[in-house]
Amino acid sequence: MENNVFEQMARRYDTEERIELAKVIVKEVRSELQNSKSKSLLDYGSGTGLISLELSDLVADILLVDSSKEMLEVAKAKVSHKGITNAKVLYSDFTQETPELKADIVIMSLVLLHIPDTQKILQELFNILNNGGKLMIIDFDKNEKIHHPKVHNGFSHDDLKKKLSEVGFKSTEIKTFYQGNHIFMNQHASMFLSSSIK
Repeated sequence: MENNVFEQMARRYDTEERIELAKVIVKEVRSELQNSKSKSLLDYGSGTGLISLELSDLVADILLVDSSKEMLEVAKAKVSHKGITNAKVLYSDFTQETPELKADIVIMSLVLLHIPDTQKILQELFNILNNGGKLMIIDFDKNEKIHHPKVHNGFSHDDLKKKLSEVGFKSTEIKTFYQGNHIFMNQHASMFLSSSIK
């Protein structure tokens, strides 16, 4: 992944628009995490923790994983500022090498579109999950208006379901839960939540 781009953006990453979008995502994800008090959550591509740090009251512990040290520095400052005691950060990029980790829930919010080999990362995340664990992916629905050399233009629900089942997930439910203007490369777009059980 083009790290340096995210390194440079880190300090000014939490724009008003991103914070607003994160609130929408957090609201959707919170309803999926009821009865998860004893569970561990891994946020892959956590960035500055805009999503997972808002979920820290729902789970036993959170690991924020990102391939940008700068983003994680911002996340660490938030953890300390908010007095969150059950969150840690890990500098890692599973597309290069995956550390020995286990989690009950893995969340990946607006990250898959940046990863060229989606199949490989889905396999890595499947391997990290405990049996019965849940992978939650929040991303954009396929959008033909978007063309970018380094970013997928969203995902079709059927294609994603197929990929998830190929890596071994038993069941996947996908639903579109939000649409808005200028949220994906300045285009009108919709976001989905995909929830898969290992």
